[in-house]
Amino acid sequence: QVQLVESGGGLVQAGGSLTLSCAAPLSLLGASTMAWYRQAPGKQRELVGSVTSGGTMYLIDSVEDRFTISRNNAKNTLSLQMSSLKPDDTAVYYCNIRRAYAPVFNYWGQGTQVTVSS
Repeated sequence: QVQLVESGGGLVQAGGSLTLSCAAPLSLLGASTMAWYRQAPGKQRELVGSVTSGGTMYLIDSVEDRFTISRNNAKNTLSLQMSSLKPDDTAVYYCNIRRAYAPVFNYWGQGTQVTVSS
């Protein structure tokens, strides 16, 4: 069973910072897209940002000036540095790794809670 190991969530005051980390198995090294999603209570899961193995990065508009996403291809790890956090950032954050062509795969972490207090 493939496991993505997430860490770094917690409780922080508005304006504070947190860094999330995700480690994917080395057996999945190679071309892929790694991403962070989040799901707030009562809302659908949404993409926060992604990085391809080729280095193409994407962040949604609401976080692009506050969050930084990075990837270490050699270690198959993904990080999300979050600053100037807002209460609206409160959610469970999930790590994802996927490949859309053979061998196809799509795996999720179990999630890490981020709570931003006002």
